[in-house]
Amino acid sequence: MATVIYGLCGILACATAWLLLRGYRRSGYRLLFWTGLYFTLSTLNNGLLMLDKIVFPHIDLSLWRHGLAFVAIVVLLIGLIRSGE
Repeated sequence: MATVIYGLCGILACATAWLLLRGYRRSGYRLLFWTGLYFTLSTLNNGLLMLDKIVFPHIDLSLWRHGLAFVAIVVLLIGLIRSGE
């Protein structure tokens, strides 16, 4: 059951990133770019989660997952600050 949930979260994050980046390409609105980049990193984070919990359960990848999640949040924060200027 966990595999299905992890997979669906990854697919949803990927679809959201694709839609946001497509919207940015059409409109040029910078906040769409930053949120699309955030969801792209979130997709990678979901992939790492699946690798950590399902593919390689004996290897601890939590430090990499948390680091990537931190980078994603920082990217979103930078985007929110820059779009507010």
